[in-house]
Amino acid sequence: MTVSPLIWSLTIVLILALLAYDFFFHVRKAHVPTLKEAATWSAAYVGIAILFGFAVLIFGGGSMGGEYFAGYITEKALSVDNLFVFLIIMASFKVPREDQQKVLLFGIIFALITRTGFIFLGAALINSFAWIFYFFGLILLLTAGNMIKPEGEESHSDDNFMIKIARKVFKTTDYYDGDRLFTVENGKRVMTPMLLVMVAIGGTDILFALDSIPAIYGLTQNVFIVFTATAFSLLGLRQLYFLIDGMLDRLIYLSYGLAAILAFIGVKLVLHALHENTVPFINDGQPVPVVEVTTGLSLTVIIGILLVTILASLYSPAGKAQTAVTNARRHAENYLDPDYTHDDNERERVYQALVEEEKQIFSMDLKYRNKVKDIEAIREQAREAHRRHDAHSDQGAGRE
Repeated sequence: MTVSPLIWSLTIVLILALLAYDFFFHVRKAHVPTLKEAATWSAAYVGIAILFGFAVLIFGGGSMGGEYFAGYITEKALSVDNLFVFLIIMASFKVPREDQQKVLLFGIIFALITRTGFIFLGAALINSFAWIFYFFGLILLLTAGNMIKPEGEESHSDDNFMIKIARKVFKTTDYYDGDRLFTVENGKRVMTPMLLVMVAIGGTDILFALDSIPAIYGLTQNVFIVFTATAFSLLGLRQLYFLIDGMLDRLIYLSYGLAAILAFIGVKLVLHALHENTVPFINDGQPVPVVEVTTGLSLTVIIGILLVTILASLYSPAGKAQTAVTNARRHAENYLDPDYTHDDNERERVYQALVEEEKQIFSMDLKYRNKVKDIEAIREQAREAHRRHDAHSDQGAGRE
């Protein structure tokens, strides 16, 4: 189905309006979103994406609607996985909690711009070279293999190659000045670490696009569907970050689920390439009679894998243990860091979360607790957090 320029224009205006609303009414004033705020707006953005999908289903037909939902669900799942990296980057740079919203919104806008470029580049390659499906399929199969390997945090930290170059080329301060990108130091205008964080987020967004775009082209070659499914999967990502921040580490099997989805789409792309084959050394350049995967089957497989992955992660004793330990470590470090936040309510929230996580650690099976190599270091951090919290409470009582 050909989409008219009017529909394209209205869709782009809607997406830009949502981004503008997000900035002026939520991000412009630095603050830490409450759980209620994050949940409300996450649901709102998902609802908008679903309503848009129903509109595609009604006006574009069942096939087009199915392609949109398959693409949206896949891209949304990949974007959740990206949140792990965003969390690592912002922890590495010690971005104040109330300023993280602006970084995330920048990441969303940058991702939308870069992925739009990749989308139209992908469309041009598909129209010019039928063999590109072999290449896309190979990328996804390699990516799937890499996703099941353990990955350290070093490549996403503030010491990665891109940031080292940026630090050498540009003069930056060692401290944040609110959410400003530039500040004045010793009478000179210099960059703040906030700009470096955005460089790191932008750089990782480009890498994410290298598997994201081939994945959705494996589900549909309709450029409008590719663009809208990608765009709506990115919208609301900021709110989702604050909503599931404490649960990200709980999804211990998510990478395996995503690897399975990407491998499935990679095989689907290779089968499609064989069906449309023009490569001379494969079947003498003639199409190969193979079974092609339907949109309905793709949607079923994607949803099924995600459900199994999420449920297995949530109900896994190992997942619960890992979540408690990881979050206790992070919350203790955040509470002890004076620059983490200037919001007393946020600092108290972090402390109460640490208290709950300590209870979970002490109640967990010893076989899981003994697997934590630095459990004593975590306990010492927790004890120091308790001392500081008690001292702060005593000071508050004294002032009264």
